[in-house]
Amino acid sequence: MSKCILGIDPGFAILGFGAINCTQNQNSLQNTPVQMVDYGAIVTSAKEEMGTRLCTLFDDLHTLIGEIKPDLVAIEKLFFYRMGNTILIAQARGVIMLVLAQHKLPYVEFTPAQIKQALTGYGNAEKIEVQEAVARELNLDEIPKPDDAADGLAVALTAWYQI
Repeated sequence: MSKCILGIDPGFAILGFGAINCTQNQNSLQNTPVQMVDYGAIVTSAKEEMGTRLCTLFDDLHTLIGEIKPDLVAIEKLFFYRMGNTILIAQARGVIMLVLAQHKLPYVEFTPAQIKQALTGYGNAEKIEVQEAVARELNLDEIPKPDDAADGLAVALTAWYQI
């Protein structure tokens, strides 16, 4: 059974995404290797006003979902660091949730610690360790750029490991 998982690293300025195809062998419990489908980032300009930036996220997410056609979406849970930034990311997450609802897509959420644990075996792993694990798991020659895209792939891989 094949499944496409879209991982999202929510952001207001940069929303990272990564999509993977996963296949479970129907004759056994073993999984076949995961294949990367696409990765990248939706970027909004700080020169634009907030409403325009949210519209960009909305429109680009609709386009992305239409192109990738995921079966499941995995999202990194909100991580609180700076209040101003947290509010912006929460607004971006609202747009993400709206788009997913409009497409009737199921989703799962993971904390940063859960993602680190799934990919490295250690919930307090450094960002570079997670990025290296992403490249290793997907047989990539280098770590995907920007970092937000690598994070999107990490979220997608975490979902695959959990299902």
